[in-house]
Amino acid sequence: REMQLDDGRFLMAGERYDRLLNDHSQEELDALRLVRVSKDFRVIALGLPVPRYQGNPLDPPLRSRFQARDIHPTPFKELLEELQNLAPNVPQERLSRILSFAITLLQRESSTLGLPDFPLENLHCIIKILNVMPNCSDSELLERLYPYSAMLGKEGKEAVQQTMKKFEISHHLPETNASVKTLPKQGNTSSVIIKYGQKGYNLQVPAGTLNSDRPKRESHYVNTQYHETVLSQLTQSHLVKDFCIIGPKGCGKSVVVKQFADMLGYHLEPIMLYQDMTSRDLLQQRSTLPNGDTIWQPTPLVTAALEGGLAVLDGVHRVNAGSFSVLHRLVNERELQLFDGTRLVGKDKYENIKEKTGLSDQDLESRNILPIHPSFRIVALSEPPVIGSAKQQWLSPEMLTMFLYHGMRPLSRTEEMDVISRLVPGVPELSKLFDFVHKLRHSSDGTLQSLASSLSTRQLLRIARRLARFPSEDLHGVIHKACLSRFLPRLAQSALNQSLEESQILPPRTAQHLDDYQHLVTCEVKDGLVRIGETTVPVYDPQNRTKVPDILFYENPQHLTVMEDMLKDFTLDEHLLLVGNQGVGKNKIVDRFLQLLNRPREYVQLHRDTTVQTLTLQPTVKEGVIMYEDSPLVVAVKLGHVLVVDEADKAPTNVTCVLKTLVESGEMHLTDGRRIVAADSGISPSKNVIVAHPDFRLIVLANRPGFPFLGNDFFGAMGDIFSCQAIDILTWSLRWLCCANTVRMCQTPP
Repeated sequence: REMQLDDGRFLMAGERYDRLLNDHSQEELDALRLVRVSKDFRVIALGLPVPRYQGNPLDPPLRSRFQARDIHPTPFKELLEELQNLAPNVPQERLSRILSFAITLLQRESSTLGLPDFPLENLHCIIKILNVMPNCSDSELLERLYPYSAMLGKEGKEAVQQTMKKFEISHHLPETNASVKTLPKQGNTSSVIIKYGQKGYNLQVPAGTLNSDRPKRESHYVNTQYHETVLSQLTQSHLVKDFCIIGPKGCGKSVVVKQFADMLGYHLEPIMLYQDMTSRDLLQQRSTLPNGDTIWQPTPLVTAALEGGLAVLDGVHRVNAGSFSVLHRLVNERELQLFDGTRLVGKDKYENIKEKTGLSDQDLESRNILPIHPSFRIVALSEPPVIGSAKQQWLSPEMLTMFLYHGMRPLSRTEEMDVISRLVPGVPELSKLFDFVHKLRHSSDGTLQSLASSLSTRQLLRIARRLARFPSEDLHGVIHKACLSRFLPRLAQSALNQSLEESQILPPRTAQHLDDYQHLVTCEVKDGLVRIGETTVPVYDPQNRTKVPDILFYENPQHLTVMEDMLKDFTLDEHLLLVGNQGVGKNKIVDRFLQLLNRPREYVQLHRDTTVQTLTLQPTVKEGVIMYEDSPLVVAVKLGHVLVVDEADKAPTNVTCVLKTLVESGEMHLTDGRRIVAADSGISPSKNVIVAHPDFRLIVLANRPGFPFLGNDFFGAMGDIFSCQAIDILTWSLRWLCCANTVRMCQTPP
C-alpha cells in the first residue's frame, strides 16, 4: 500500500500513517506530502485469458499480487429463465432455439474454426425487439449481433448457416415493404409506427432535443424501399442499443443517418475517427487559456452525451482498438470517467445517487458528477472488414459487444437510377452510364472491380449534375476523369477503354488535338465576366483583394482546358482535387484560375509531420505564452476564401480524412473545442460556433500515388468526395512555346 506519485506525494499504508501520527502532527505529515491510504481500498482487475484472446499474458510477479478467479458462463437454464422474464410475449421454444444457437458459437469447436465469440451479453437486446415485434426474422436479428456475412470467409459463413439450420432458425430475408412513420414527440421520447407487411407496431423510442416545428435544412434524401427498410431496422435497434452501419464507401451511410436524425429530432455531432487517435482525443483535450493556464476541453462526444445529441463515429475501422476500448463503459453501461476527474453516469443511476445521498444537482455538480442525457445515442459508421486480413479485421469479439450491426449494400441499378433521376431529372445518357457502372461492379475481373470503386453513387450523382448543367459534355471523358485514368496502370487503362467501347460509350468524333491551333481554348475577362473556353461566369467581388493571386502565367490550350473543367465544377459548387506529377504546374494552374475569378486564396502546405491540431490551429508565441490562432483553413471557412491544400499526399491519410465531414456536410470540429457548421444549418454564430461562409471552396493538390513520389494514396482514400482533375505534363510544342515566351520577355529592354 505504498506508491510514489508524479507530483511528489507519497501514498502510505493506513496503519503506518496512524503510527506516525502518534509522534508527529498532521501538519508535519502534510509538509512531508504523505497521503494516507484507506483501509477499505481494494483493487479488482478484469482480464481475458491470453493466448485465446489477443493481448499480453499476465506475468508471474503481477499475478502473484492477486487472488485469481475464473468466471464461468451463466448456465443455459438460468439464461433461459432470464430471457423469459424479459420477453413474456415470445414462446419458450423460440427463445430456446435462439439461446442454443448463441451458446453453440461459444464452444471450443467454434473457436477452432476461427469464429469470433458470440456476444451473449447483448442477446437481451434482440429479445426485447422480438417481444414488441414478434414477426421479426430470428436470423436477421441474430445477424445484427453477429454479422457473420461481413466478417467471415466462405467456410465460416457455411458453419454459421449450418448451425442455424441445426436449430431450425430459417434464413428469412427481411420484408421488402417495411416502413417507418414518426408521430409528434413527447419530451425525450417519440412514437413511431413501424409497418411490416400488413401489420403495424406503435413503439416509444428515444428522441432528440430539437423541436418538431424547427426550420429544417434542405434535404437531398430520396426515399427508396430499401432505405425505408433500413430506417425501420435502425429504429428497432435504436429502441434498445447503439448501432453500427457497415457498408462500402459511397453507399449512402451518412445520408441515411442524417435522415434518421431528422426523423427523430436529433442534433448530429459528426466525429471523424483516424488511425493515430488516442483515448484523450476521444474524451478530452488540453487547451490553453489566454493567461497561459491549461485546461481540459470536452470533445464533441462528451458534449453530445451531456446535451442529448446523436454522436456519429465515422470510420470505426480506422481507429486503434486499444484507444476505442475507452468507450466500452459509455456504450454498455452509460458511465464514463474523464481525465479531469469528472464522472458521467446514466440518468437512472444519477437519480438513484440523489435519492440515496439526498444531494442536490448543484451538490453533485460540485463533486464533478454529471448525468448523461437520456436521449444520447451513438451511431458508428464503418467499411466492411477485409476478410483474411489480420490488420483490417476490426470486428473482434470485444467490438461485437458494443453495437448492434446493420449491413448496408450499394443500391441496385434500378434503385440508383431512380434516386439520381429524381435528384437530377432530364439527363439523357444516364441509362448508358448505369449499364456501364453495374457491369464493372458485377464483373469477376478484379481490375474492373477496382475501377468500380471510383464510380460510387456519390460520384455518379456528380456526373449527372455535370451532364445536366452542360449537355454538350462528353460522357466518355467524364468517366475517364472520375476514374483518374491518366494515372492508371496500362492494363487497367485498356480494360476501362474496352468496357467503355462494349457499353457504346465512345469518345466524340469532334475532339480536337491540342496542336490544332484553329480551335485553341482561350480566356478573357470582360465586362465583369470571365470566360474560359465556352464557359462564362461573373467575376467575384471580394472584400479583401490582397489575397487574390497575381502571377506570371503563359496561357496554353492544355492548361486552359483543365481550367475550363475546373470552372464547370466550380459552378456546380464542387470542391476540387488536382492530381499530377511533380512540377507539371498544379500550383500555377490554381493561382491563374483564382486570379481570373478574382477569388482570395488561403494556402497551407502539408508534410509527413502534419497532425489534426496543426491542420486546424496555428501556434504562435506572444509575450512568452503559446497562443493558438486560426489556421488558414479556419480563416478560409470564416471569410469565404478558397483554401488551397498543397502536398496533400505527404500527410497521413488518417489526418487529411478529417476534411471529409467539412467537404460532405460543411461541418467540422476544431481541436480547441470550436465547431464549424454549414451556412444553411440555421445555427447562429457564437464563441464556439463558426458558421461557414457560403463561398468557401477547397482545392487540394496531390502527386499521383506510387513510385517515384511514394506519397499516401489521397485519391484512393477520399477521391470520391472531390471533383478530380488529372494534370499531365505539357506537350513538346507547348513547352517550346512557353520557353520562347520566356526568352522574348528576357530580351525585351526595360
